[in-house]
Amino acid sequence: MRISLSTDSFKATKTDFLALSAGTANVAKDPALAALAKAMGGTALADAIKDEGFTGKPGQLLKLQARGRVDARWVLVVGVGKDAGKAAAARLLGHHVAKASKRQRSASLVLPVESAEAVRQAAEGLIGGSYRYSTYFTGSRKPKGGLKTAALLVSDKKDAALKAGLTAGRAVGESVNVARDLVNAPPNDLTPPALAEFAATEAEKLGVSATVWGKKQIEKAGMHLLMAVNRGSSLEPRFVHMAWEPEGATRKVVFVGKGLTFDSGGLCLKPAKSMIDMKCDMAGAAITVGIVLAAARMKLPVAVHAIVAATENMGGADAYRPGDIFSSLDGKTVEIINTDAEGRLVLADALAYARELGGDFLIDHATLTGACMVALGHWRAGLFSSDDELTESYLQAAEASGEAYWRMPMDEQLRSTLESPVADLKHTGTPYGGSVTAALFLSEFVGKSRFMHVDVAGPSFLDSAHGFLPQGGTGFGVGTAIRFLEGLADSQA
Repeated sequence: MRISLSTDSFKATKTDFLALSAGTANVAKDPALAALAKAMGGTALADAIKDEGFTGKPGQLLKLQARGRVDARWVLVVGVGKDAGKAAAARLLGHHVAKASKRQRSASLVLPVESAEAVRQAAEGLIGGSYRYSTYFTGSRKPKGGLKTAALLVSDKKDAALKAGLTAGRAVGESVNVARDLVNAPPNDLTPPALAEFAATEAEKLGVSATVWGKKQIEKAGMHLLMAVNRGSSLEPRFVHMAWEPEGATRKVVFVGKGLTFDSGGLCLKPAKSMIDMKCDMAGAAITVGIVLAAARMKLPVAVHAIVAATENMGGADAYRPGDIFSSLDGKTVEIINTDAEGRLVLADALAYARELGGDFLIDHATLTGACMVALGHWRAGLFSSDDELTESYLQAAEASGEAYWRMPMDEQLRSTLESPVADLKHTGTPYGGSVTAALFLSEFVGKSRFMHVDVAGPSFLDSAHGFLPQGGTGFGVGTAIRFLEGLADSQA
């Protein structure tokens, strides 16, 4: 989609959709509605509001044919509720304009407030709202229509801040959609080698360095936990290290992503119903790739490293077993309890590698536990960290991005449940506090790093759309991470 800034009057813009937001049905109390009503003439707008029962609640749409001195073919009013007049309403506006455009190819958006933030939010909403995974549709199933161009109506299209907002919104929106595509891809096509190849190819386009290790290099490095999980698969694993390192950067963040391109549960086999969506078990890797690509697109003055450990977890003849003991890259030995708790094993070696890169913070994203979904539901991710300052900064970034998180306890009393009588650690504890013990296990491999674990098992893949999140892969996590990195960039300026 081509998104531009335009100084056209909303009355004179020639477009399929003229779109604006409203938090009320009272035309007299909303400046945008009042201006539209005057331009359309008569009582056309007021009558439509009454007839359709439009109240201005978030997500409510009012579509009507343009009349009077409005050159657009259609007018779309998007309800935004209490966000009326705020930059946050722009994202809701953009999202619903894109979703509502079945046959309309162009739209002009009247922003609720003219600011760089509103422009950014509108661009993110337009790009995110237009997303549809259609790679495997053929013939009549191929989607038709949809927005091709969108104009954001502003007073000065050459304003540097507004242009920067548009660039940022496009970068984040496109990177989120990359993550969505990766999560939605079928596991027979998005294998560990294919995921690594994609990451390396996209990195090269943006000046991001990328190193990819195959099986022999992974074994030589001593990543025995990653190799244990891989043993049941006929496909080789991959280990990817991407790095965006702008000149002069004084801050550095290392992100790690769980890359299970398919998880059968291994010998502790999942039920068929629980296995059907396990292509999404690499969502942490998709988020991690999306973060570094967005940072490069935005040219953020922060060094950003992305570590992805990719494998399948299958039940082949050589599959690892409950009761097995393996050494880790860290040197600690781990007793295997449940082969369906494979993600923390893969992450343990990845985190041990990542901690040696140094940097200000070490953050992983993973679809790690069903326990976190039980605690927080489908739409909220869990944050696990003993670092109050890091956690607070991340939650502030989440608020700006519109993504939902909740801080979970790093309850040290539960660490005893990971004690093994035959190895340094068990990799799972008791059935209770499962998401917490998973985070505690990961913390064993990060050394003195300022560490945060983000469990995205709920919001990374949805059975049905919710708010800004589409059905299937959502790209959840990319937006918050970028806002966090921008905060670091501001602090070093």
